[in-house]
Amino acid sequence: MFVAWRDLKAARGRFLLIGAVVTLITVLVTFLSGLTGGLVTQNISAITGLTTDRVVFTPDQDGKAGYADSTVTRAQADAWLSRPGVRTVDPLGITQGRIQAGDRQQTITLFGGGPAAGTSAPAPGRIVLPETTADDLGVRSGDRVTVAGHTLTVDRIGPDRWYSHLPVADVTVTDWRQLAPPGAGAPFGTVLLVSGQDVDWTAADAAAGTTSNTVLASLTALETFRSEVGSLLLMVALLFGISALVVGAFFTVWSIQRRGDVAVLTALGATTRMLVVDALGQALLVLVLSIGVGLGITVLAATAAGDALPFLLSPVTTLLPAVAMTVLGLAGAAVATRSVTRTDPLIALGSAR
Repeated sequence: MFVAWRDLKAARGRFLLIGAVVTLITVLVTFLSGLTGGLVTQNISAITGLTTDRVVFTPDQDGKAGYADSTVTRAQADAWLSRPGVRTVDPLGITQGRIQAGDRQQTITLFGGGPAAGTSAPAPGRIVLPETTADDLGVRSGDRVTVAGHTLTVDRIGPDRWYSHLPVADVTVTDWRQLAPPGAGAPFGTVLLVSGQDVDWTAADAAAGTTSNTVLASLTALETFRSEVGSLLLMVALLFGISALVVGAFFTVWSIQRRGDVAVLTALGATTRMLVVDALGQALLVLVLSIGVGLGITVLAATAAGDALPFLLSPVTTLLPAVAMTVLGLAGAAVATRSVTRTDPLIALGSAR
């Protein structure tokens, strides 16, 4: 690292420029990753919080499952309950509506039945509101709210859960059937939540005329999840590729500029391994410092934004992209060092001048 340190001190402007570019790319990648995580959370957190082995849909005419189009019947629930190994079959109703308290109102998603893990269903005629909605409406436990023309009492204030970017409020499945749009014809439920052991899921689907998935696999039944996550992850992947190309280009230019110095070191007996370690060590130092600064900027910006942005601050959305950028940057720098290892030491002696 002797040459690397001297090069960093002698050409501080060049490496400050490289560091600034890497820092900006890091901010872009980590901030977009955090936004992606936040948007995904506001899309699916109510679904991922369900405690069940299988989510059962009534497929559409094309045989595809979708939360927006599924409507299950009591006969399908009975068919599932009669299958060997099935312990419980619970209907879950999902619909959107307006909730009003005084002169304040908000659009929410109503979940009828299927409480999240660690929670209990409210009593009939009562509703569990998420914290954000309760604050916006200015209500607390025991207050009354109006949903689709029906008056409900706030049972308690629960944690925020989201479905298709709308906060989720919980009611009983019986109340949900009364609150469902009139055109729905008093449905039994949107999907079925089935729990069991050693169940032949394929045979059960065939017998009931349904299609079932695990909770995680059922996320693809959300149209917004597929389109949103696909586009955002594509942008993150492109930024990763750009970071590798930019870092590789910078260090390629750097390798060409110091070709003469490397040739002298080679002529004096420096091994290829020493030169590669020197070059990659320099690249690693620049990357770690620059990515660390960029990561710090992202964390500070996300903390300052608070609830104004749907930002998920976690190791998956910050540390993981930072590590990936470091690895990709080193890969780009490693490609650039090929010119270092192929330098003819006779150049330093004037044979090619």
